[in-house]
Amino acid sequence: MSWNEPGGDKKDPWSGRNEKDNPPDLDEVIRSLQDKLGGIFGGGKRGDSSNGPSMQSIGFLAAGALVLWGLSGFYTVDEGTRGIVTRFGAYVATTQPGLNWHIPAPIEQVQVINVEQQRFIEVGYRSGGGQAMGSVPKEAMMLTKDENIVDVRLAVQYQVKDAKDYAFNVLDPASTLKQVTESVQRGVIGRSDMDFVLTEGRSEIVAAIKTEIQSVMDAYKTGILITSVNLQDAQPPEQVQGSFEDAIKAREDKQRLINEAEAYSNDVVPKARGAASRIVQESEAYKEKVIAQANGDVSRFSQLLAEYKKAPAVTKQRMYIEAMEQVLGKSNNVLVDVKSGGSIMYLPLDKLVNKAGEDAVSAPVPTHEPVVAPTPQAKEIRNDIRASSRERDVRGR
Repeated sequence: MSWNEPGGDKKDPWSGRNEKDNPPDLDEVIRSLQDKLGGIFGGGKRGDSSNGPSMQSIGFLAAGALVLWGLSGFYTVDEGTRGIVTRFGAYVATTQPGLNWHIPAPIEQVQVINVEQQRFIEVGYRSGGGQAMGSVPKEAMMLTKDENIVDVRLAVQYQVKDAKDYAFNVLDPASTLKQVTESVQRGVIGRSDMDFVLTEGRSEIVAAIKTEIQSVMDAYKTGILITSVNLQDAQPPEQVQGSFEDAIKAREDKQRLINEAEAYSNDVVPKARGAASRIVQESEAYKEKVIAQANGDVSRFSQLLAEYKKAPAVTKQRMYIEAMEQVLGKSNNVLVDVKSGGSIMYLPLDKLVNKAGEDAVSAPVPTHEPVVAPTPQAKEIRNDIRASSRERDVRGR
């Protein structure tokens, strides 16, 4: 008996399964689903067109759909961002961070813009994701005031300060900022000399570029705030870099020699000025001294003249004695007038004193020897010297 004949076991000879275990037919599944949906909407079974869906069920479904549509209008704005709400494409409001609601799409839509993110553009080079910088000659090469070409590479950092202006006033804010930066950069470099750009003028150039870029972006109402402008590199073209380095070395040598000369000048000039000031002061002091001495001599001579007119003889004698005193006072010789004889004894005291000093230095240590008494002639000479000294003192008084 074959497997599909009446009375057979109805087994599939290829799969070995019973037909009763096969999955239900797809048409039957669809018909069953349609019957269930018809029951929900209040209709009868399939093929029964006399009963349609009830109005109450349609209302429930509409209300549920409306609630779900309204709930889809809730959205969250993170910290550091702003939400731009548009109604059919027109600006409505700017929402702050937190939970907000708008009329769901397609009536209103929300665009979230990060206002604290630091964005940047590169002009004259491309960093290449952390790799070595590659120059872009079309953007980097520019002409200076003295008609030289320099390779300038600039990086500009910015952030959004007005989300509304950033979203609506400019189609592509980053591209606009880059074009403005190139224009401003060429203008500032074109007003400066090459040496100023490559050496001491970098900070001034960066400040001028930042100020002018911000001014232009504010005029365009782009809603962009320039936070920093960094001059990555400024150098002459590769073809003349060797010559330019030689020129820089020569300039540095010149400046070094100038500094050394100034240091030497600062050391010598103050000393010369001090010496000149000292000589001038000494001259002034000598002048004052001579004038004072001359005034004193005049005053003394005037007083002496007055005394001379009163007593000429006494004044002459006094002047003679004072002159002899000044002359003989500087001499170490002593003249002794001995009364017993007509000769004058001459005693060279300076030689005697010097000889006595030499004898004292070269003399041996004294021993306990008997002292010899002076002779009568030595005593007489000593007494005459004392008497002469007393007489001279009396005359001086």
